[in-house]
Amino acid sequence: MTSLQTGPARQSDAARRDAPTVSVRRRRSTPHIVLGALLVLACAVAFAITALRVDPRTAVLTLARAVPAGHTLSAADLTVVRIVPDAALAVVAETQQSSVIGRTLRLPVAANTLLSESMLGPAAWPPSGQSLVAVSVKPGRAPDGLAAGARVLVLVVPTQSGTGSSPGANPVQVSATVVSVTAADGTGASVVSLLMTSPDAVRVAGAPGEVALIVQGEG
Repeated sequence: MTSLQTGPARQSDAARRDAPTVSVRRRRSTPHIVLGALLVLACAVAFAITALRVDPRTAVLTLARAVPAGHTLSAADLTVVRIVPDAALAVVAETQQSSVIGRTLRLPVAANTLLSESMLGPAAWPPSGQSLVAVSVKPGRAPDGLAAGARVLVLVVPTQSGTGSSPGANPVQVSATVVSVTAADGTGASVVSLLMTSPDAVRVAGAPGEVALIVQGEG
């Protein structure tokens, strides 16, 4: 009788001894998994913070399209670009967008120009000492793609026949900035508005001959 009861009791004790061993191993692996996940998350957060700190660029406002002097700014006129700040540039930050919407421009501004506080205010155009002159430019007398903001050399070449100036007359030559360019008419000619000093404007307006525009490089 005693021998029959001893066998099952020993098997039950062995099963109980094996069970804690399996449980302990599982408990030891769980903390390692959690620790690994926390380390990955911490590294990701640290990388994101470092990336934000390293980027030196600032979001500022720029003109999305060309606008004339006296134009009232709307959200559609503005876009945002990121630039490296420069003390010499008086730009307007993106965070100030609500404060500039509804204000007017003092002067015409070309597309993609960085907006600055000095551009805002009552229209004061043309500036003191300067004048606007509209000239008719025939086909082939100006480069293709001429647009507002371009610096040009204006040549008024005397006509060579008819009642115009004599062939020996010197051409008028002045520097100017393109303000606007109209689409070509039926003859292929376009009207170009130019900003130049007032004395030069008088010379160009009074000179007979054909106008030619030469785009000048910076510097």
